[in-house]
Amino acid sequence: MRFTLPIFPLSTVVLFPGADCPLHVFEPRYRQMTQAALAGDGRIGMVTVRPEHVGDMAGEPPVFPIGCLGRIVDSEELADGRINIVLHGEERFRIADEPSRPDDRLFREAIVERLEEGAAEASEIQRLRERISHVFDRLVAAVAPERRDEIGPHLVADVDDALFVAVLVQVLNLPPVERQSLLEANGVGARLAALESILRFQLAGVGANDSNGRSRVH
Repeated sequence: MRFTLPIFPLSTVVLFPGADCPLHVFEPRYRQMTQAALAGDGRIGMVTVRPEHVGDMAGEPPVFPIGCLGRIVDSEELADGRINIVLHGEERFRIADEPSRPDDRLFREAIVERLEEGAAEASEIQRLRERISHVFDRLVAAVAPERRDEIGPHLVADVDDALFVAVLVQVLNLPPVERQSLLEANGVGARLAALESILRFQLAGVGANDSNGRSRVH
């Protein structure tokens, strides 16, 4: 089923299902978008700008076609019109079309379709989580041993599978393109498998070249 959704293109933010994302909205077009969402069902489509177009943020830069629908779960309008919101990621979507916008609407809207999440066996997901937790602990011990008690595997021990991915993505401070690739993975199982590969790659590179531009635990 297709439906129309306001889209919020950013260059560094990738929203995941199950995750909360605080945002400070200050541009007039996105203030208008947020006010419209608050007056309606509270839904906003978060999409990521393609990296080769981050210099075009003032316009309408091309975005990756797969994004995440977020629902506003908290908001605070400031005296000067800026708005603080918290978006809760609900589900992925694919942009099917982006019609031309009328002059009185400052923000972009797209016609989108929901994406089903690929299924995976619970036993396989559990194995992936255990392996990821082990590799993550080794990575923290190698890169930031002084923070092991703060950001070790206990951070994600008791969260559901979707939030497990989202929390580790945040802690690892992955580049937007890698976050986008995880979002595009078909289902939590595929997302976990891709995350394990990223972690193992980072761990392998810790001793080889610490200035290779890869993200680090933060």
